[in-house]
Amino acid sequence: MSESGGIAIILITFGGLFVLGLLADLAGRHSPLPRVTLLLLAGFVIGPSVLDWLPDFTDQWFPVLTDIALALIGFLLGQKMTRQRFRELGRAVIAMSLGEVVMTALLVFSVLAAFGVPVEVALLLAGIAPATAPAATVDVVREYGARGRFTDTLLGIVAIDDAWGLLAFSLLLAVAQGLSGQGGAMESVLHGLHEIGGALLLGLALGLPMAYLTGRVRPGEPTQAEALGLVLLAAGLAEWLQVSYILTAMVMGVTVANLATHHQRPFRAIEGIEWPFLILFFLLAGAALHVEALAAAGMLAGAYIGLRLVGRLIGTRVGGWLSGADPTTRHWIGLALLPQAGVAVGMALLASQSFPELKDVILPVVLGSTVIFEILGPVVTRWTLTRVGDIGRGDGT
Repeated sequence: MSESGGIAIILITFGGLFVLGLLADLAGRHSPLPRVTLLLLAGFVIGPSVLDWLPDFTDQWFPVLTDIALALIGFLLGQKMTRQRFRELGRAVIAMSLGEVVMTALLVFSVLAAFGVPVEVALLLAGIAPATAPAATVDVVREYGARGRFTDTLLGIVAIDDAWGLLAFSLLLAVAQGLSGQGGAMESVLHGLHEIGGALLLGLALGLPMAYLTGRVRPGEPTQAEALGLVLLAAGLAEWLQVSYILTAMVMGVTVANLATHHQRPFRAIEGIEWPFLILFFLLAGAALHVEALAAAGMLAGAYIGLRLVGRLIGTRVGGWLSGADPTTRHWIGLALLPQAGVAVGMALLASQSFPELKDVILPVVLGSTVIFEILGPVVTRWTLTRVGDIGRGDGT
């Protein structure tokens, strides 16, 4: 193929995906399905499992788009974590996020092990189960203009869930390695601590100069370039240093939100450009879904899905009760936390590298359940936000 032909295919692919994203957005306004679910379904249809319309080079785009999209989402989540918000919601957010992570992992492990699943498999799936999909949750909130105390609590939990989840996964992976006689269990724990601690330090190191710069350039294009440049720099440095890029971006956002005088400017700039990246991300994520994986996982995937759901419901209710959260929040918040995507798949791949002999068990379960959680999860999140009254508010609260 000539160079001009290759460029034509790239441009046609970009244009076609953006048009498909527009159609999904329009369809979402006239159907009960959130646009993220429609984008995932559209991506699945054009992907290799059905029509196989996407060129091979899109496989190379997906990891980059994942980093960009989740870094943008992480930065915007940081906006919600101001001192004032934490004074109002911090205790409930921390208690419910810890509750659902601990209870989900504990329930998945104990029940699977009790029914004869190998201990190493039960431990690895227990470490993966708490992971969430912040991009899907945030997009549902933004698409329907959800607002209220419940929504603020939900976004707070989503913002810190993956930090707890990474730590839990690292610890359980180390336990599994120790039980199997593998060396390097302590290295696994140290790796998890490095990934979280390094992200905190990097996010702070980039957030401080960003907070200083914000408001010192005039609003408009320079501010947008400043914000996007620093977010992408954060994601790139996090990948290079092998720390969590979404946590790095979130800490940077938290720093800016709490220290910058004109802190709203960079967040508004990112909000103005994130949707095209999310269109590509969700479409290619949908294309990566394989129904065959769910069929191959069988009953173990069904048990994993059910236990993850029950663990979230029980964990958030216990955490909400201990923290004094209002009954509506602790009763419904677990259902709004069902989406699960890229972080879980990444954990599954890491587990498969450590336990190659378990790859054919772990990957089908996680990939198969991702099909369910990523497509149905946003629908349940939207229903929950409607049920508690945070969608359709007109009171400005």
